[in-house]
Amino acid sequence: AAQTNGAAGSISIAFIVFAMVFGVLQKKLNLEGKSEFFVGLACTIASLAIGMAFPLIGGKDAWTGFTFAYIFFASVLPMWLLKQPRDYMTTFMFAGMILGAVVGIVVAHPNMNLPMYTGFTNEKLGNMFPILFVTVACGAVSGFHSLVSSGTSSKTVENEKDMLKVGYGAMVLESLLAVLALCVAGAAAAADGTAAVGTPFQIFSAGVAGFLEMFGIPVYVAQCFMTMCVSALALTSLDSVARIGRMSFQELFSVDDMEHAEGWRKLFCNKYFSTVITLACGFILTKIGYSNIWPLFGSANQLLSALVLITLCVFLKVTGRENKTLFPPLIIMLCVTFTALVERTIALVNAFGAGTAVFMVEGLQLIIAILLMVLGVIIVYTSGKELFNKKAEVKHSKEGKLA
Repeated sequence: AAQTNGAAGSISIAFIVFAMVFGVLQKKLNLEGKSEFFVGLACTIASLAIGMAFPLIGGKDAWTGFTFAYIFFASVLPMWLLKQPRDYMTTFMFAGMILGAVVGIVVAHPNMNLPMYTGFTNEKLGNMFPILFVTVACGAVSGFHSLVSSGTSSKTVENEKDMLKVGYGAMVLESLLAVLALCVAGAAAAADGTAAVGTPFQIFSAGVAGFLEMFGIPVYVAQCFMTMCVSALALTSLDSVARIGRMSFQELFSVDDMEHAEGWRKLFCNKYFSTVITLACGFILTKIGYSNIWPLFGSANQLLSALVLITLCVFLKVTGRENKTLFPPLIIMLCVTFTALVERTIALVNAFGAGTAVFMVEGLQLIIAILLMVLGVIIVYTSGKELFNKKAEVKHSKEGKLA
C-alpha cells in the first residue's frame, strides 16, 4: 500500500512537471487537434510510467506541504501554464477510469450485496429526505461545478457555444460516476450486507482496479492508476477551489478604481496575499481534521446550487428572457438544503444539551451551519425582491426592446 500510494505521489509530481511542459508547448507551437491530443497523451503516459518506476514514500506532513505548495502555484500562475494543461492530461485518466468501470461492471456483473432499502429513517444519518439528495452531492446537482464554470472553465473555452456541451456533458458524466460509485460500493460489501472496510476513496479505487485486472492489466499498474485517479480528483478540486476562493476573497475588497484605492485594499486584493489567507483556512483544517466539518459538505454544495439557480433567475429576468423553467429545481433545492441544515442544527443543539458535544467538532459544525442558513436567507431575500419587482420587470423589458 505504501508503494502504491508513493507511486501516486510521484506520478502527481511528474504530472505537474509534464503539465507545465505541455502548457509551454501548446502556447509556443500553437498545438491544436490531433497534435495537441497526442502530445497530451504522451505526457500523461510518461508521468504514469515515471511515477510507477520511482515511488516516493513520505509522511502526512510532507505530502500536506507538497499539496499546499501545488495549489498555491495553481492559484496564482496563468491558466495556460499549469492548470489548463494539467486538466487536459487528467481527462485521459478519468476517461480510462470511467470506461474501465463501466465495462468492468457490465462484464463482471457483480452482485449488489448492500440491501436496497433499510427504512426511511437511519439512526446515524437521519431521514432519507433530505440526506439522500445531499449525499449524492455533485452526482445530482453541484454548486461547486457552477462556481468553477465562471472562475476557471470560462477562461479555457474557445467558443461560448461550447459551454453547453462542456457544462451539460460534465454533469452527465458526474451523474454516471455517482452511479458507478454506488455499484462499486455495493459490490465491495460482504455477502451478508456488511459494508466494505476503508475510506470511500479506497473502496472505489480498489473496486475499479479489480475490474481493470480482468483485462490483463498488472495488479500494480491497475492499483497505481486508480490511486492516481483518486488523487487527481482531489488535486483538480483543490486547485480549482483555491483559485476561486482567492478570487472571491479579492472581490470582497475590490473597487472599480483600484489604482487609487487605499493601501490596505490593494494588499487584500493582491493575488499572493489573498491566496495565502485563503489557503490558511484549509491548512487549519488539516490540523484539526477536515472530517469535523465534512458532514456539512453535501448541504453546503447543494445550497450553492440553489443560490446559483436563483441568481440565474434574476439574470434571465433583468435581461428580458424566460426564467420559469428554473423555478421547479430552485424550489426543490432550497427545500432540500434548508431541511438538511435545520435538521443538522437541531441535532447539534441537542448534542450540546446532552453534554456530548465537542466545540472543535459539533461547535464548528453549528457555527458553519448557521452561517450557511443566514447566507442563504440573505441571497434568497435580495434576489426575491428583484424577481418580484414588477417595476423592474417593466423597465428591463422596455430597455430590452429598445436595445
